[in-house]
Amino acid sequence: MIGKLNHVAIAVPDLDAASRTYRDVLGAEVSAPQTIPAHGVTVVFVQLDNTKIELLHPFGETSPIKGFLEKNPNGGIHHICYEVADIVAAGQRMKAKGARVLGDGTPKIGAHGNPVLFLHPKDFNGALVELEQAS
Repeated sequence: MIGKLNHVAIAVPDLDAASRTYRDVLGAEVSAPQTIPAHGVTVVFVQLDNTKIELLHPFGETSPIKGFLEKNPNGGIHHICYEVADIVAAGQRMKAKGARVLGDGTPKIGAHGNPVLFLHPKDFNGALVELEQAS
């Protein structure tokens, strides 16, 4: 059902510093910051040959990343994203198998412009899972 790994997301307390580390220390290609108000984040993508790293920083007072960073002030892995062919079918399958889809279960548009859903970490060994419809 799941396809390839799309990205691993890391919440960071300082987006500029994290971007510099990936660009200047590791020599990676780093995108410009992109703010996504609907998700309460500003993101930067680190392009790798086989996947991406998504650096997340809170945007707005209700950002879920703000709460994550309060518990983890140095940052840390926030979620892992897998591609799926059909996000609606994937969401329905998850619910049928007993997995909890976060929110109201309606896909939202993610940072890549594709529909996404998030799955409860308690159903996936403590890992928050994002499903993204492959483009």
